[in-house]
Order: sequence, then structure tokens, then C-alpha cells
Amino acid sequence: MNTQDYRKKDLASLWHPYTKHSGLKDGLPIIVRGEGAYLYDSEGKRYLDAVSSWWACNLGHNHPRLIAAIEKQARELQHSILGNLSHPRAIELAAELVELLGGSRRVFFSSDGASAVEAALKIAIQYWHNIGHPERNKFASFHEAYHGDTIGAVSVGYIESFHRQFRSMLFPAYRAESPCCGTCTHGKRPEKCNLECFASMQKILDEHAGELAGVIVESLCQGAAGMRIYSPKYLKKLHEVCKEKNILLIVDEIAMGFGRTGRMFAFEHSGIDPDIVCIGKGLSGGYLPISAAVVKEGIHETFRDQPEDHTFYHGHTFAGNPIACATALESLKIYEDDGIVEQAAEKGSIIASKLDGLRGLPFVADVRTLGMIAAVELGKSEDGRTGGELAKIVRSELFEKGILIRPLGNVVYIMPPLVTPPEVLAELVGNLCDAVRRLHTRSNV
Repeated sequence: MNTQDYRKKDLASLWHPYTKHSGLKDGLPIIVRGEGAYLYDSEGKRYLDAVSSWWACNLGHNHPRLIAAIEKQARELQHSILGNLSHPRAIELAAELVELLGGSRRVFFSSDGASAVEAALKIAIQYWHNIGHPERNKFASFHEAYHGDTIGAVSVGYIESFHRQFRSMLFPAYRAESPCCGTCTHGKRPEKCNLECFASMQKILDEHAGELAGVIVESLCQGAAGMRIYSPKYLKKLHEVCKEKNILLIVDEIAMGFGRTGRMFAFEHSGIDPDIVCIGKGLSGGYLPISAAVVKEGIHETFRDQPEDHTFYHGHTFAGNPIACATALESLKIYEDDGIVEQAAEKGSIIASKLDGLRGLPFVADVRTLGMIAAVELGKSEDGRTGGELAKIVRSELFEKGILIRPLGNVVYIMPPLVTPPEVLAELVGNLCDAVRRLHTRSNV
């Protein structure tokens, strides 16, 4: 089929996630292949994948080692359940992840990030049942957190614009103030910060420790809320208080893990040891759906079936799929062999230095970076346009230049593949800066 045939069938049959109907009228690019940091459409146009295909393709597209791993495993074993069976790739991957996270843990495989979060929440709830404290059945999280779109994940990660229609389905959770250093609501600069933003979380933990099964947070950056980046000191303080009050700490590393922040896992910036770590996306380099809740051994030990049955009756058909596990194993080798995490930290400094020039511009409310994440928060322009309207203009201009981004309301951000060459990265950030600066020129015409 040609492009128009595909678009016709697309409009007639496919339901696109997080896509407004009005955005379909002109037809969408039909992506037919990828190479490195780029995607190519059916008409031959090249696009820089500046959001890593929903924050997942850390190792770029069409990586030869990942393709080879997929092909090799596909010839051996395509699928075998993990219920009362096992297979080599799941065993090997679990062992690698346990070692990567410091040992003495168990890996519960799922499919996507939300399913890993669902498993983590249920594990936390059942853990307290197992040890005789069923009253510990509530969770605390950040305001406007995002942990996926399944019901449990939405309950602890509610965003009004995404989820208000489903509020009646959700269980209640305690929500602490959402920290963001760049737009600190307490008017503090990082060098003068005394973690004033922690007060609301402290209040929840003080007042509700006896009913909390756990606290769940996105490590150092709330992605869907607009790339709200907060201090490692906050996460360290949260870990200390949770430990003091015997509350499980669940960190959501699905988007931030595997080098995105300049460390293998974002929580490493804080030097903490979480009880449950949720991982996904970059685990397979973004090539196949696989995720996991990695749980401390002490929690796992309470799920024995004797003398009482505390078996965890939860699972997914494709949990630990052999092809996905083989791909993830090869991804972990690439991260190590090619020094991907160290490179990401270096490239992050390129992004930060080049974006610095946007600070102080009218209608630029904040510029923030963390590793290979960069966000420009836009305010109202002099001619009355909202930050959200300005973000759409930036998106359109970059699209014309062959750069794919997806603003979050009034926040324009980039999260390119970690393997993006430095010169391509510099050009990307330069184009972003130029597009933002032109907003000021237009508003003064």
C-alpha cells in the first residue's frame, strides 16, 4: 500500500492512544523503519526521535546486537509461561537485575510499566496481610504523579486532565505536594533549600503511618506532570522517614532507569535502598514490552504457602517472555560494554549548557535538565497566548525540521536516545532554542 492507502485504513480502523481526533484530519506520518536516533516515514522523510518513542528507545532504533538477540531467541523458544515452569532467559535476566540492584531481591516480571506498578502495589498490600497487618492498605504519592493507566496505577498517579472520567473507579490515596526545584512554590533556590517542600509528605507519614502500605514516587523527575525535577536530597529524606516509620518505599524507575539521568537508576543519585523498584521501557532498549517489580528478599519471604497460603496469585500471560528477556539481557550488556550511562551523563552536560541561554527570556518560566532530559516551561506571551499554545507552535516548527517532540501542556521537553551522537544532540538543542527564541520575535511583531 502507498501512504494514502495506509492513512485511509488508519483513519478507518486504528485508535491512537493520547491522540486528539482533530490531530488526525491531515493524516499521520506512517513510520516504516528506524535507524539510530532517527525514524523514517513511508515517503522517505527522516525524523529525529527526540522523545525516544515514549521514553523507551534508549539504545536507538535497529541496533544490530538487539536485532540479533531477537532473531536468535525467536529460533529457540518464543514463549513459555513462568507459572510452574521456568526458562533460561528469564532466570539469567532476573539474576542480572538482582546483581544490578545490589543483591538479595526477587524479580517479578510483567509486560509494561503500569503492570509492574500494579504488581508492586499488590505486593505491598499483601505483604502487610501476610505479616498480620491488613489495616496497612493505603498509599501515599505525589500530586499529579503518573504511574501508568491501569486502575491501581491511576489511583496513586492521578492527573486530572487524563483521568477525571475514571475517578469513581479509583481507590483513595494520600497526595503530597509535588516538588519541583525550578519552579519552587516556596521561593527557594537549590543552594538555600531546606526541603520545605517535604513538609506535606512528612505530615502524611506522621499522621497515617499506621495505615500506609507504602509510598510510591517517580525517582527525581515526574515525567507526565511536565518533567518536574526535584532534589536527590528529597528522595534521601523520604527514604529515611519511611525506614524510621516502617513504611515500604516503592520507586518508579520505568522512565528514569537505565541511564536516562546519568546514573543507571535515578535513585542512585540519592544513595538509597528502596524496598521495591519498578522498571521497564529502557530495560529492553524499548524494543519489546517487558517490565518488572524488583522486590527485597525480606518482603518476598512472607509469600510462602505454609503453614498458611500466602502465594501471590497475580501474573501476566507474557510475563518474562523469552524473546523479550533475551533482548533485555543484550540491552544490559550494551549499557555496560559501550559505557552508555557514562556517556549519557556527559551528553547531559551538553544539553544543560546549551539550554542555559533561554533562562530569563520573557514567557520562559523555567529551564530544567537532568541527565538526558531537558524541559522548557513556557508562560503566557506578551500578546496573551498561553504557554500551551506556545508549546504547540514550537512542536510544529520542530516537526517541519524533522524533529519529533510531544509537549506536556506548556512544557516542551526532549528525551532523545542515549546513543544520540553529540553533534546531533547539539543541533537538536540548538533548534529547540531557536524555536523558543522565535516565539519572542513573533510576539513583538
